[in-house]
Amino acid sequence: MPIGFLFDMDGTLTAPMLDFPRIKAEMGIGDRPILEAMEEMSPQQRIEANAVLLRHEQQAAERSSLNPGCRELLDWIDSRGWPTALITRNSRLSAQTVLERHGLRFHTLVTREDSKYKPDPAPLRCACERLKVNIAEAWMIGDGQYDIEAGVAAGCRTVWLSHGRQKFFAAEPWRTVDDLHELASLLKEHYP
Repeated sequence: MPIGFLFDMDGTLTAPMLDFPRIKAEMGIGDRPILEAMEEMSPQQRIEANAVLLRHEQQAAERSSLNPGCRELLDWIDSRGWPTALITRNSRLSAQTVLERHGLRFHTLVTREDSKYKPDPAPLRCACERLKVNIAEAWMIGDGQYDIEAGVAAGCRTVWLSHGRQKFFAAEPWRTVDDLHELASLLKEHYP
């Protein structure tokens, strides 16, 4: 079975796009995780909160910029014929906007509309099934706590893109890199 690469979007491939404190304040949910807080809302509250979230996601996607090294890394992976997935807690619309804006292609896209969302490992399993990749042969790359928790729970090689930050969560990634250039070096070491 081939290896596969599963990427988070916001903060991993793109510069961080979303102002989470502002979104949470507009929704009135305090400091709770957005999607988890929405699950506990009444149907009407959820409709209103979803409208807030979709508006912020779409505005951010339309203004998004790629992290340095993103295009080169994805081109190198593509040149080796390895399948890729984009896995995000964002909406399908905002993810497609980012992909179209930057001309990025992935073999599959898994959003919150498709599956349970990170930190649950389900979206990683879903992506691997679509890619026909054994999850133990997949790499999960993300900059957030939920990316690492999902990758560890799924049993794949999990790489935390730290952007130079200290780790603030308990889950232990397989490797830590500062940026996408360092990730490219790590991959080239493993697959010369």
